[in-house]
Amino acid sequence: MNSNINLIQELNWRGLISDKTPRLNSLISKEKISGYTGFDPTSKSLHIGSLIPIIGLIHLQRAGHQPIALIGGGTGMIGDPSGKSKERNILSRDIIKNNIEGIKSQLEKFLDFKSKNNPALIIDNYDWLSNLNLISFLRDTGKHFTINYMLKKESVKSRISREDGISFTEFSYMILQAYDYLHLYNKFGCKLQMGGSDQWGNILSGVDLINKLYKRKSNNSEPLAHGLTYPLITNSSGEKFGKSEGVAPTLDPNKTSPYKLYQFFFNVDDKDVIQYLKYFTLLEKTEIKNYEKSLKNFPQKRECQIKLAEQVTIMIHSNSGLNEAKKITKALFEGKFAKLNLKELKDALEGAPSSKIKRSKFNSSYSIQDLCVDQGICSSFSETKRLINQGALYINESKVEDFKEELNASHTIKGELIIIKRGSKNFHVVEIEN
Repeated sequence: MNSNINLIQELNWRGLISDKTPRLNSLISKEKISGYTGFDPTSKSLHIGSLIPIIGLIHLQRAGHQPIALIGGGTGMIGDPSGKSKERNILSRDIIKNNIEGIKSQLEKFLDFKSKNNPALIIDNYDWLSNLNLISFLRDTGKHFTINYMLKKESVKSRISREDGISFTEFSYMILQAYDYLHLYNKFGCKLQMGGSDQWGNILSGVDLINKLYKRKSNNSEPLAHGLTYPLITNSSGEKFGKSEGVAPTLDPNKTSPYKLYQFFFNVDDKDVIQYLKYFTLLEKTEIKNYEKSLKNFPQKRECQIKLAEQVTIMIHSNSGLNEAKKITKALFEGKFAKLNLKELKDALEGAPSSKIKRSKFNSSYSIQDLCVDQGICSSFSETKRLINQGALYINESKVEDFKEELNASHTIKGELIIIKRGSKNFHVVEIEN
């Protein structure tokens, strides 16, 4: 074990503990343990909300314990009712298998699977749940769960009060998750399950099952299994992390590029950035305190946001991803579009208003003012002229001097795009069609 890091103390000062079972600190202070977190394969990519559970596993491994990433290939075919207002769509095994491969490739970037002392594991619960004998399962496991006990859990209680209710399929999810913990306890000696705060009820079900089956002698004896949950991450306005921007970023560079991820964290509010440095980075306490001083004295420098964006981008996309993100950021700030390839340009300006024109327009006395009005960039010829006179209209990197100037191939970037900028921040992308 790494005696320099106490897992509970580390998570505690970072604000990463919502609930934990009693005497957990006593257990991990005395012995090396295995701990696990479950990941739901309902998508081929994890989203930014999964970063906290992943970082929890990283802290577990850094403290000398063994992290287990459990992918719910079996339970994913049923669906977890926690936090859901209605029944999930049931996915086929083929779709889930495809999703699992994507999630595995992402998790492999974060954990050390080659460590001699505490190598990480990735396991799919389909491996044992698919072979369960129903009668044996109900007799040996189901009998330890009373309906009264299950109805008290928030994930069940909130659904029963709705008109749609909850199916037996999702109702049984709690028992299957508890069985997962039991299986990992038996096979790997796993004594800790970690997850989001919405999983607390399900985690306790597994803890209780293990203690019942292995007959914890009394309340004064050491628990056989433990649980720990992370808080719901919100911003200073109380909005759930990632939701205020609409679609939450993913960990897949094909869905959320390194640049987009970098910008997501770079734009974090001053009120949130110090706490996010604690949550989402592995920076030491003293270093974060120095950034806190920088924020107080020189907030305009945005040093905290830059560090946060750098650390998270490296963690997810490595140094090459950070270099790409910084290259695009610098080129946009300076207006040096020629430094970027077409993919980088399109990525950087994703979400900006866009339109298309035919390449034949270049041979038809089509002026810049025609382009601006036709594409809705300006409301009229007079507005176009006014912006040009104010020096506030750019095509690519060049300020427009003559509103009657005719378009030609030199106005394009690599013959494919025209980027028009109004003022300092309003971009419009025009794609050239053959």
